[in-house]
Amino acid sequence: MSEQPAKLGAVGLGRRNADSASSVRANRRWWDIDADDYHSEHGDFLGDADFVWCPERLREAEAHLLGPVADLAGRQILEVGCGAAMCSRWLAGHGARPVAFDLSAGMLRHARAGAANTGLDVPLVQADAQYLPFRNESFDLAFTSFGAVPFVADSAQVMAEVARVLRPGGRWVFSVTHPIRWIFPDDPGPGGLTATTSYFDRTPYVEFDADDVPTYVEHHRTLGDRVREINAAGFRLVDLIEPSWPADLTQEWGQWSPLRGGILPGTAIYVCQL
Repeated sequence: MSEQPAKLGAVGLGRRNADSASSVRANRRWWDIDADDYHSEHGDFLGDADFVWCPERLREAEAHLLGPVADLAGRQILEVGCGAAMCSRWLAGHGARPVAFDLSAGMLRHARAGAANTGLDVPLVQADAQYLPFRNESFDLAFTSFGAVPFVADSAQVMAEVARVLRPGGRWVFSVTHPIRWIFPDDPGPGGLTATTSYFDRTPYVEFDADDVPTYVEHHRTLGDRVREINAAGFRLVDLIEPSWPADLTQEWGQWSPLRGGILPGTAIYVCQL
């Protein structure tokens, strides 16, 4: 969930309905405006050409969720909801052929800056993850690190679109906030350890302005919901990773903290295969 509810004139927040169009409008505008602050706060953690899956600092270089690093060379890889595309630049540095897309022009501006800083230029596309502008069977692998999936009303459509653009046998790996976190307040301290909401309440989290217009939206799905979406798209779920909090990591990230991370999972990473 967002860390700055006052942005865009937001005057309130809560659980309320938000359809696909309002979710896209709100989140495109949010991330366009928040891109600079986001990278000012988290840029050092994420790096210019690094692949970090989550605030628990799990790196692809260690996890190999897309496969052995040596096997990435020449693979055509799609990054969904890329932000500044640092993960794609890491892949390009290992010989892969990534394409990165995001809904937000503000985030893609940071992606272009990252390319200039590193000399690793990755093709960038502005697109909605629910309607991918790519041909069928165009990619070998697809992934996202906290991009797109929780910010759309129809995440099942995202799964179907990713399946469409992957070649047979393709792999799709995505990390999102662990669904168990939705029952707790968005608080890294002791206040975030007491459940206040039903796990089964799928009503979106929405911040809204004085005109009652959504300014930020996230959509909750249970573990069962995700598995059903994955299966319906034709994928097989081959692993579900819940990274533990590293003992040496003292840095907080929004609601993520050593306190909470030592007690309950903050991230779920789904590894899917066609």
